[in-house]
Amino acid sequence: MFFSNNQFDQEPEGDELPEEAGMKRFWQIILDHCVAIVKLNLLFLVSSLLVVTIPPALFATLQVVHNMVRDEPVKCWRDYKAAFKSGWKRGYCAFFATILPILVGGYGTFFYLRNMGQNYLLIVPFALCACMFWIITLASTYLYGLMTAGMPWKEAVRTALFLALAKPLRAFLAALCWYGLPAAAILFFPLSGAYLLLIGITLPLLLGSFYTRTVLKQFCSGPEEYSQDT
Repeated sequence: MFFSNNQFDQEPEGDELPEEAGMKRFWQIILDHCVAIVKLNLLFLVSSLLVVTIPPALFATLQVVHNMVRDEPVKCWRDYKAAFKSGWKRGYCAFFATILPILVGGYGTFFYLRNMGQNYLLIVPFALCACMFWIITLASTYLYGLMTAGMPWKEAVRTALFLALAKPLRAFLAALCWYGLPAAAILFFPLSGAYLLLIGITLPLLLGSFYTRTVLKQFCSGPEEYSQDT
């Protein structure tokens, strides 16, 4: 389902050649950066050992991933280190602007759904929590791409929310990759131990970012367009 040719080939830009898109392009990225993908996964895991460093580690990982998707030169360690050091504030902002609302919305959705049979008025907070959960989940797949391109914080949030509503399909596919594939791998641990160690984080992020790349291309081309101020 994730690797359907039709899903990859639905490009909004009419001037992009078929041979530069779709499955062929995705696998070309994998072949070009296969070693870097493994290195990047290990860097993320090592950087996340302290737990509190997960937000900047995730931001740095996605910075390198989006560089791959944007066909920019990639030096794994150098790019990761630079993004970790210079983008740690943006990493925390993006992390807490997405993870906390997703957790609150998900818990609220489950809680009110479970108790709705006792009081049908709970359908109102259930609907609010469900909407928050889905909108923020979809927006998160765009927010990181916009922020790794250097878009200012407030503008990136507004644009990500707009895209979550205007372009939900690609965001949904990206979210399935970002959140669904690692969750499935964790469920099958320890059988999936080698997968999680080598590519369990970077491959889902790369696949999800590949889905959203053509949408993001319409709003930003690269970090040089923006200042890095948060």
